[in-house]
Amino acid sequence: MKLVTWNIQWGLGCDGKVDLKRIVETARSLCDADVFCFQEISRGFPTQDGGEDQPTILADLLPGYHPIFRPAVEMIDRDGDLQVFGNMILSRLPVLQITSHMLPWPADEVRSMQRQALEAVVVSDFGPMRVTTCHLEFHSLAQRLAQVGRLRELHEEGTKRSRLMFRDTSAGPYRTIEAPIGAIVCGDFNLTPDEVTYTQMQKPLSSGIPAFVDAWTVLHPGVPHDPTAGVGDAEQWPQGPHCRDFVFVTENLAPRISEVRVDVNTTASDHQPIALTLSA
Repeated sequence: MKLVTWNIQWGLGCDGKVDLKRIVETARSLCDADVFCFQEISRGFPTQDGGEDQPTILADLLPGYHPIFRPAVEMIDRDGDLQVFGNMILSRLPVLQITSHMLPWPADEVRSMQRQALEAVVVSDFGPMRVTTCHLEFHSLAQRLAQVGRLRELHEEGTKRSRLMFRDTSAGPYRTIEAPIGAIVCGDFNLTPDEVTYTQMQKPLSSGIPAFVDAWTVLHPGVPHDPTAGVGDAEQWPQGPHCRDFVFVTENLAPRISEVRVDVNTTASDHQPIALTLSA
């Protein structure tokens, strides 16, 4: 199973051009992924998307993939038109279930917006997998702490629910799906490896619930993360190249990690894409 995660900044490259075709070509050249997880997708915010329907464009650019877009932000402009901004998963693996989770947004006197985690249960060659992509708050540590806490709770809740004896094989909305064998949470966490939230994400969970591990450190122990921001945009990232995007997998999947790679050269966004390969 191959996955790519990337904060595409609505297709805005470091050259100032918005080009979703370039985004898709760059992502596919990094990895022939079964699942693409993109953050910062826009529709209805013309200063960003130029009036284009970005979820539809991305779906058209990736035929054969099931497109799943859910907004974190939904607003109505002065003309009564809907504006949405959020995350997207495109999967060529069968999709069993989709859930959009609004993450905590505690009051904090900083610039912030609603954040979301988009989850899809997909069927890999070695069983169903819960894939979640997210984009956490940049400006507030308090909000990131709450959001990481909720991601961990969602994993615990989902794992416990999948272990219940109750099963419904009907065609209705109470239908239960096959239990996922593991979980992946990826995206722009807006945290660095030295922040407390990075450690918090990987703390042990309830007895019998597999904890999360950073896929990069599993495959590259002792090696600093390749940078995922600040490579081509020194204006937004004056601190220079650094890592704030991650792929966390449940520890039972760690032995399956065969590749974790970052495209450290592209400037098609202000972030760099990460590719993960899990082997059967």
